[in-house]
Amino acid sequence: MKILLNNQMLYEAIGSLNSIGFVPTMGGIHKGHISLINKSKKNCKKTLVSIFINPKQFNNKNDFKKYPSNINKDLYLLKKTNKVDFVYIPEFKDIYKSKRKSEITIKKKDKILCAKFRKGHFEGVLDVMDKLTKLIKPNQIFMGEKDYQQLYLVKRFIEKKYKTKIITCKTIRAKNKYALSSRNFLLNKIKLNKAGKIAKLLINFKRNLIKKENIQQILSSKKLEIKKKYDVKIEYLEARREKDLSITNNIKKSRIFIAYYLDKVRLIDNF
Repeated sequence: MKILLNNQMLYEAIGSLNSIGFVPTMGGIHKGHISLINKSKKNCKKTLVSIFINPKQFNNKNDFKKYPSNINKDLYLLKKTNKVDFVYIPEFKDIYKSKRKSEITIKKKDKILCAKFRKGHFEGVLDVMDKLTKLIKPNQIFMGEKDYQQLYLVKRFIEKKYKTKIITCKTIRAKNKYALSSRNFLLNKIKLNKAGKIAKLLINFKRNLIKKENIQQILSSKKLEIKKKYDVKIEYLEARREKDLSITNNIKKSRIFIAYYLDKVRLIDNF
């Protein structure tokens, strides 16, 4: 496993390669990331993992400062897989060569779910993914469904601009059903247990929606129930179509999306 600390090292290591699988991360490596690496190993000759905490996708300075970071632990876990060929750990200047503001914008119809509550977040995500794709030139990029809105926007943006394919990978969950996330490292066992209960509740809830209509109305009462029962602040609880993220009253080919705060830590999930 080669560690690449700047763009020069990156070019020298991968310049002549023609089958690269890319797993972009902000560190905080967990089993969800490992599942993406495993998929890359099956699909591509070489696998590259990036670790870069992108300040431009944080709409809250405290969130950026608190984001879990332990590079030594991350490198240990990546090496342990024996499936990673390269780890790219760039500095800010390697990604953003100029201080010019990104010209990437998202359409008004896409300013829903997380985009509604995190101003500038997805512009930052698309900007960094654009720059990383241009630098690495991967054949495939592996991303999880846990961040479904991110996956949807990145896939549409990158595949339109590059020959790179975005490969969708299933959400990896803990035994008690909460979705694995780097932000989970900021929560204690009691809070994680609560996150698991909310996930189980929504998984069962979705099953019961199959033959029902007017589900937006049902979701409104479910939102109040979760808020009251688990004492959490919910930003949104919505049902949207998988293909275009439009609001729906039919659960077929749709997902339930939630964003909520547990002990000041923002968690997202979809079912």
